[in-house]
This record gives sequence, C-alpha cells and structure tokens, in this order.
Amino acid sequence: MNDEAAADFPRAWIEFTDPADAGQVYRCDLTWLTSRWNCLFARGCQGIVAGRADDGCCSLGAHFSDEDDEKRVSGHAARLTPDVWQYHRTGTRDGFTASTPDGGRRTRILNGACVFLNRPGFEGGAGCALHAQALRDGREPLEYKPDVCWQLPVRRTFEWRDRPDDTRVLVVTITEYERRTWGPGGHDLHWWCTSARSAHDAPDPLYVTYRPELVALMGEPAYRVLVDMCENRLAAPLPVAPHPADPPG
Repeated sequence: MNDEAAADFPRAWIEFTDPADAGQVYRCDLTWLTSRWNCLFARGCQGIVAGRADDGCCSLGAHFSDEDDEKRVSGHAARLTPDVWQYHRTGTRDGFTASTPDGGRRTRILNGACVFLNRPGFEGGAGCALHAQALRDGREPLEYKPDVCWQLPVRRTFEWRDRPDDTRVLVVTITEYERRTWGPGGHDLHWWCTSARSAHDAPDPLYVTYRPELVALMGEPAYRVLVDMCENRLAAPLPVAPHPADPPG
C-alpha cells in the first residue's frame, strides 16, 4: 500500500538569529517540525526496499559523515556483546565498515542490510544493536549511532548568506529529509515514511518527540526559541500550510 502524500506542497518557515551566535541564523520548517510524524520501525514500516520491511531504512547501511563520526561509532561498537549484537562474531572478525565508490565510508551490509541491524527472532531483540546498547546504558541513542541514523528524518544544511550591508551570516536550515534528499535514487525507494500518512499518527508533534535530536543539531538556546515558534503556530486557529500527511483537524 502506498499511502504517501504528494511531494510538492506549501510549507511554513521561520527564521531567527541563534541566541548563542549572532553570526548564525536558523531557518526552520514549521510545517515539518509541528507535524505528527513518528517512526514506524517494526510496527508498520514498509521499508525502503520491496520485500524487506523488517530492514526499515537500514537496507543501504549508514554512511559516515566524517572520520569523527566513524571513530565515535567504533568506540561504542567495541562495547557490544553477542547478546546485544546478532552479528557480533562477523562484525568483530571481519570489521563493520566498508568503503564507498566515492571514497566515503559506511557500515557494512550483511545479508541485505546494515551489519548492526538485528533481525526479527534474535533473542536480544530486533533493531539497531547500537540503539539497544544506548538504551541499556541509559543514554540517548544519538550518542552511539552514526550521524545519519539519528538525524533522520530531520535534515540540516548550511549555507552562507551575503547581506546588502556586506555582512555574512551562516544560515542553518532544519527541515524534512524527504525522498528528494536521497538524490535521484530517492524516487526509486519502495516507500518513504516522512510523506506517508500512516507515519503521521503521533500524539505529540515532532519538535517535542525529537527534542534530544533537535537540541544536538541546534543547541539548547536555539531549540527553546524553536519551541516558542512551534507552540505559537499550533495555537493559531487555523495554522497555515499543514503537512499533507498529517491527520485532518
């Protein structure tokens, strides 16, 4: 079943100066951040590859953002034990990283998905082994997982903006990681959750449920400003440009 909303629709944006850095401006997609999206992994996710719903979005492995990202994940992977990581023996013996054609690095793909993905039926539980270890340690999963994994489905970009008075500011955009963000191949994904109506059933809006991730991406002072903006939007009698995948009303 394809329950995705169309890709092109109006969005409501807000810009504000970072309270912690006057040379930085946040440009935030309120349509996305006040939406009712939530992750459907293992409870309705159709997967990005046909016939592999249990993989969720882990079918392609995780591309590391830089050397620091890989180093951080490696440190936490070294702490995994066989009761938490299904492929512990293979991952520790043969390694859990691989090179990409463009010279980058990613997690290895084993049996059709990321080597850290525990499959259904594993006694330690299905899902990301790094995520499970973080919860076991009482930590936020974003501390243990590759950047791309914990940031999805939020997208952060950076762009310098030249102002008429010959000053420059760094514009940091926080928005939806939609199909197009994957590049041309995004259109070939079997299913993508951000535009799927079935994934927009959370009791609370995204800016609330994704607080740890947004604080990590923006910093606490900017996040507090964002919260005020989102609350004002939701308090409006008829918010402009709602997300089309959200339930009506």
